[in-house]
Amino acid sequence: METRTQDLDRDDGRALPSGESDVDADLMARFAAGDDGAFETLLTRRRQWVLNLVYRFVGDREEAEDLAQEAFVRLYRARRRYRPTARFSTFLYRLVTNLCLNETRRRQRRPTVVLEAADEVAADDSPAKTATRRELAAQVQTALRRLPDNQRLAMVLFRFEGLSQREVAEAMECSVGAVEALLHRAGRNLRRDLQEYVEES
Repeated sequence: METRTQDLDRDDGRALPSGESDVDADLMARFAAGDDGAFETLLTRRRQWVLNLVYRFVGDREEAEDLAQEAFVRLYRARRRYRPTARFSTFLYRLVTNLCLNETRRRQRRPTVVLEAADEVAADDSPAKTATRRELAAQVQTALRRLPDNQRLAMVLFRFEGLSQREVAEAMECSVGAVEALLHRAGRNLRRDLQEYVEES
């Protein structure tokens, strides 16, 4: 199943071949120079991408819309301090994930990590298989909510957003070794919490 957000002109946070430009970074640079139309284009290109990422954290469409709008407000305010030292998508991941974590801590609750495949039903699935799949998705969501914030963030970016460990490290502003440790601990905690269910299945 495909869990990664849709790529935009190969601008998905990974390194581009020599000679290719970061389209969104160019738009951000034009916006910083006073071209408001460039920001409108950037918003159009990235709005669904941001909304998808926020929705995976909060699990509520209305709340995700509000936070996505706040993310673009912060992006608007960041135009003067933006420096294209990393891919624009890495910069945006950092902005959005920090916003989600701050909101989670402010409300003192755990966000719901949305598994997009939870409601996907294959045409040849029996009712029993469909029920089992949805039950497993619910169990995984519960286990993810129990993870500490940083472990959950690393797992969402790595597993559901499809970032490499290096890209996760850039988004979380930590070392690759720290990301490896977070993913290891998250995997261990998930296996522990899901062990009983897996054995019964």
